[in-house]
Amino acid sequence: MKGKTILSVLRNVFAWALSLIMFVPFALILVNSLKDRVQANTMSIKLPTELHWSNYAVVIEEGKLISSFFNSLLYAVASTLLSVALASVAAYIFSRNATRLNRAMYFFLIMGIAMPVNYVTLTKVMQWTQLINTQIGIIVLLSVMAIPFSVFLIYGFVGTVPRELDEAGIVDGCSPFRLFGSIAIPLLTPVLVTVCILNFMNCWSDFVLPLYYLNNSDKWPMTLAVYNFFGRFQVNWNLVSADIVLTTLPVILIYLLGQKYIISGMTSGSVKG
Repeated sequence: MKGKTILSVLRNVFAWALSLIMFVPFALILVNSLKDRVQANTMSIKLPTELHWSNYAVVIEEGKLISSFFNSLLYAVASTLLSVALASVAAYIFSRNATRLNRAMYFFLIMGIAMPVNYVTLTKVMQWTQLINTQIGIIVLLSVMAIPFSVFLIYGFVGTVPRELDEAGIVDGCSPFRLFGSIAIPLLTPVLVTVCILNFMNCWSDFVLPLYYLNNSDKWPMTLAVYNFFGRFQVNWNLVSADIVLTTLPVILIYLLGQKYIISGMTSGSVKG
């Protein structure tokens, strides 16, 4: 009994230590966002002598964070809806009509989870399609990047839905579209919510795609707004830190609100993947 108690305490200590390590980068940014310019230059974890909340007002005004926020919201919401809509249809067809061709297409599609992106080729494609430096182009790119993992999760979850429900719908005269919309979608709600939350957080946090394919600063999302300070304020790490905090807050809020759906959806959807 005593041995189990000690083991339980050690596990809790390890969990707390691991959690604190994960929290250190955010704490470092948060502390330095409240310092003045001189104190923030060292980027240390030391607490500020005086709280400078005005850093956030400066960042919002000079960093154009209001317009960047709405750009991020547009990219994250539109790409999430598009990717989930396409992935749910593809996963349902692949799972319910498991022919050799569909299984080959499924495995080809989920290869995108691990395959690296060739940005040179992608740039040529964006130029050829006239989507480079456009908001629609970024939405399409973010959606495409999210589809492989979305299909993987939804495909596993569809396998847990009894086929008898489909057969009952067909007997009652449901068309394929009504069968998918009226019977499949309500049953897939847990995994669709999970995929929506994960895709939204990934799209909101994405830095590379807007950096490569958006040259106009008026179209930048919040993740690129930090460049408004690197050029003009080379050593103003207090403003850079404040910008990062404001950019991170929506992601943290979404995660806290949807973490239980993320865990339940991933565990139920990945079992039969």
